Amino acid sequence: MQQSLLILLAEDDALIAMTLQDALEEASFAVHHVSDAGEAIKALEARYTELSGVITDIKFGREPDGWAVGQRARELVPQFPVVYISGDSAHEHTAKGVPESIMLQKPFAPAQMVTGLSMLLNAMLLPPPQPQPS
Repeated sequence: MQQSLLILLAEDDALIAMTLQDALEEASFAVHHVSDAGEAIKALEARYTELSGVITDIKFGREPDGWAVGQRARELVPQFPVVYISGDSAHEHTAKGVPESIMLQKPFAPAQMVTGLSMLLNAMLLPPPQPQPS
């Protein structure tokens, strides 16, 4: 039996977190849920070798924010898959999000999150394209 990939989910709204966790588990991911960015950064630092990706809200009502979570993930693992979710900060993704991350504006279908995460994971596993001889 193949082991599930472990995803860090940082979301402070309990109902949203339960919905997203259910969708991830239904898609065969294991989930480590935390309710603020500080906890997410601690989890990344302690378990980055076990984690396969992070899904983080942006605003938690205090610092640090979800942008910092994505930054720390990429400091630890340069190609770490990062999916941001937000009700009102999507417009800041270009300026504050890490490159090659995904931004989902709330409300969104949980399947969109699973698809986005899967795309990032697949991109990480594929070898880079090789130049073709001319």
